[in-house]
Amino acid sequence: MIVALIDSGLGLLPTAAWLRTMRPDVDLLLLLDPDGAPWGPKPEDWVVERVLGAARQALELGAEVIVLPCNTASVTALAHVRAEVGDAVPVIGTVPAIKPAAAQCRSVAVWATAATTASSYQADLIARFAGDAKVVGVACHGLADAIDRGDLPAIADSIADAAARTPADVEGVVLGCTHYPLVVDAIIGALPDGVRLFDSAQAVAAQTIRKMDELGRPTTGSGSVTVRTSGRPGELPSSAATFESGRVVGALPG
Repeated sequence: MIVALIDSGLGLLPTAAWLRTMRPDVDLLLLLDPDGAPWGPKPEDWVVERVLGAARQALELGAEVIVLPCNTASVTALAHVRAEVGDAVPVIGTVPAIKPAAAQCRSVAVWATAATTASSYQADLIARFAGDAKVVGVACHGLADAIDRGDLPAIADSIADAAARTPADVEGVVLGCTHYPLVVDAIIGALPDGVRLFDSAQAVAAQTIRKMDELGRPTTGSGSVTVRTSGRPGELPSSAATFESGRVVGALPG
């Protein structure tokens, strides 16, 4: 069983690491797009074509399940990918964990990229799932880019800036970009004691495994990790080794 994960950068690592932990024998195909990153500020049609191109390559390389562990890709291209690959190949998207956070906290901040924070998509999720909770968006300027670079000082500065703009009464923070779980310890350290964090990487991995099992095919593989960077054979960038999830997944430069 080959599971493909598609993202512009390192945001696929948290979900890939959970898959590696839950099913270490499954073969992973990681499709990154350093030539086109970041996807967030790009036009929707451009992102759709970029994600569809990666999905087509995933199928050519034998993927039986496709995961979009990226909010931008899921918002703009999930329906297109499902239409492209057909019913035989499950496609799993990512949704920020606003619903569980709002169910458990009276006040919630959604940390996300500037583009996602300003999007009608996030506003709609808040309107649909916030319930009685107060939910505010906090744009984390430059954080995803700094994570892709493995730039620890810039990561710390971006987190500190976002924490300073997070309301003092917040009980929960939703990590609304799939890059952010890579620096979860730094985020926890910047927030007041007792603030809970919510992210969707583990849930996406669990859903992926459910979809794998529903196919009813043998899932045992060799635990290999294959990387494509903007369509070319490659390896994860050296910055991936900065993060525990990167080290769990492997395929790092030697």
